[in-house]
Amino acid sequence: MADEMVLRAQRFINTTYGNGATLGMSKLDENGRTSWTVMYALTRALQYEMGIGSLSNNFGDGTLAAIASKYGKLDASTVPSANFCRILQSALYCKGYDGGDIDGTYNSRVQAAVAKLHQNMGVDVTYPGGALWPKTVKGLFNMDAYVTVNSGSDTIRSIQQWLNGRYVLRKDFYIIPCDGHHSRDVAKSMLYAIQYELGMADGTANGVFGPGTQTGLKSHTLSTGSSGVWVQLFTAGMVLNKRPVAFSSSFTSSLASAVSTFQSFMHLADNGTADFRTWSSLLVSYGDQTRQGEACDGVTKITPARAQALKSAGYKYIGRYLYNPSTTDLPEKEIQPGELATIKEYGLRCYPIYQTWARSVDYYSPQQGVTDCANAAYKAEEHGFKPGSRIYFAVDYDAVDDEVTSHILPYFKSVADQMSRMGNPYKIGVYGPRNACSRISDAGYAGTSFVSNMSSGFSGNLGYAMPENWAFDQIVTKSIGSGDGHIEIDNNIASGRDTGQGDFDAPPAQKLDIGFDLSYWEALADEATEYMKSIGRGEQSNNIYTRRQCLETIMSLDDVITSTARRYRMRKALIQTTAFWEFCHYGQEDLIKDGGVGFYYTGTVPDWAQNLPGVSKVQDSSTGVGQIQGRIGILAWNNSINAGLADGTILDPADVRPSPDSDRYKMWIKLLEDNAYNVRTVAHIHIWGADGKQGDAEEIPQRRPALDYTQTEIYEVLRRYQGPVEPAFSDATLRMPLYAIFEKYNSAVRGA
Repeated sequence: MADEMVLRAQRFINTTYGNGATLGMSKLDENGRTSWTVMYALTRALQYEMGIGSLSNNFGDGTLAAIASKYGKLDASTVPSANFCRILQSALYCKGYDGGDIDGTYNSRVQAAVAKLHQNMGVDVTYPGGALWPKTVKGLFNMDAYVTVNSGSDTIRSIQQWLNGRYVLRKDFYIIPCDGHHSRDVAKSMLYAIQYELGMADGTANGVFGPGTQTGLKSHTLSTGSSGVWVQLFTAGMVLNKRPVAFSSSFTSSLASAVSTFQSFMHLADNGTADFRTWSSLLVSYGDQTRQGEACDGVTKITPARAQALKSAGYKYIGRYLYNPSTTDLPEKEIQPGELATIKEYGLRCYPIYQTWARSVDYYSPQQGVTDCANAAYKAEEHGFKPGSRIYFAVDYDAVDDEVTSHILPYFKSVADQMSRMGNPYKIGVYGPRNACSRISDAGYAGTSFVSNMSSGFSGNLGYAMPENWAFDQIVTKSIGSGDGHIEIDNNIASGRDTGQGDFDAPPAQKLDIGFDLSYWEALADEATEYMKSIGRGEQSNNIYTRRQCLETIMSLDDVITSTARRYRMRKALIQTTAFWEFCHYGQEDLIKDGGVGFYYTGTVPDWAQNLPGVSKVQDSSTGVGQIQGRIGILAWNNSINAGLADGTILDPADVRPSPDSDRYKMWIKLLEDNAYNVRTVAHIHIWGADGKQGDAEEIPQRRPALDYTQTEIYEVLRRYQGPVEPAFSDATLRMPLYAIFEKYNSAVRGA
């Protein structure tokens, strides 16, 4: 909603400073809405009026020092010019305070607004009256709120005000928001407060949980009966971590009970006191990094020697990666052959992690979620994880809250939806910072969280409480063992919510195909289209789609093709080659034929016309991406249903009644309209072809499509798809190099 006074502030900036040119920025939108852009403009204007040569969006130490040295404080007697005052008035309006009409006068309304601002900040005792001081000017020129907003907590706001009021005169402590929400700034201010109370001097205190801070905290254990500022700091930490306690200076029995609950939740020693480990868990995401975990994760193969070293060190649960698309980087990142058997032999358990890249927001999309879910499930099956195992999908970067909303949540929704479509063979977990884990879990897309607390500087960890459903708490990287047993791991605390798997199915003799890696798309597209051009099957005037469009259509069905190929233990390339080849030949005449078939079954065909010579030409046509006739589709599906390979209803290929209820039309229209069904049918036609094509031009049966199909078998099943006469034989010869192209990229993705 537009604010008239903010609009006036925007106009003042544009009019006074050459539509932003004087300030080195673009003209402000005059929309009456406060934004960072407006605050940056006001900051630059303030710097300009003070004679600072290099203007910046940042209200940094130089700007702060200039105010202090030039004016000390800003009031009616020290404000240097009318425009300087108008800048302050504009900033007040942008913060929601009465700026006194932006008239260039530091009047009583401005003074009252400043007094109210200081009260809201919690610094009114330190800075009484209506004058602005350097640090409160800095706090004025940003988007921080000093009143409770967006359902914030009044208790948290009181903590924020207390911190401001108590420590604002310390050199490196700046005004923090008082909006009722925990945040990165609030978390850092707590560390400064601890350091100040430990007696650290300005310049020594740095807001970092370092050795000096840790040593000092070890001598400040609190228990029932304790009181004073240390209890205030401790209860503040409890409140900021969403524990149901009062912000207080007294350590009561009820506080001790809440501390015990928190300690149990975090898997700390349950003693009800504010000991070092409890302080640590309240102040930094990784807590006390000397804690010994029962879980770990790593990118190194678990050999017998390493398994023994891990077991001797007290580890029970080993996190290992399901997939590594690189053949050179971290060569042992993916679970290695025989590794799970070793884990089982030594009485350890394994929880699987799926991550290929996942290190920037650009990675995350709904389509990527579909691909990752399918591939994770496929690789879990390949490695031998039993149904019901939980797979942790990664958010391995500092995802800010807006990115969680815009990209991460849609990605995980897609993961959850795809897992459901696959029949929920595996459960879903999330690996990532606290905020991402909590929001994904709260949305119902993950059951447990593997929290990357080791990354304490992540904005997604700073200012966020531990997810309620945490299973693993990653706190530090360490090395254990020696000699052959030496291994570097991430040390993780285990909550017991997930204990991984201790027994595994035998892996298949050969790797099955998995979802396509889009990083190969351009190379595949170039190679496939160039090949089609080289054999004289490039773009044709009567074709409806370009070769690249045809390939895009086929590859958009990758999840269907992959799941079908895996189900029937055939290579994806067998389906891809056939569907791509056929779709490339879909032309204008095919549209006409399809139109005739549609009219025959859904139009009005008189009885006397149903048996006219040539009417069979409009009873069926090769349709859809795989150019499949309804009759052929029926024969292929009937063959698979009778063989127990598929579920469904047996249809009559001879039922060509001119009615939408006829069996031939039911199959034909589905092949036309449902691309996913069409490419699944391609696989069943290959099976039917290998079985001898019963009901058509029958052939000698051969082995059904298999992962180890020979070149002769591949050629023969491709040829049978097209028929028993030319050009089926010559076209099958031309399709073989196309098969090799698809298989080249499929094998690269699956890792052999």
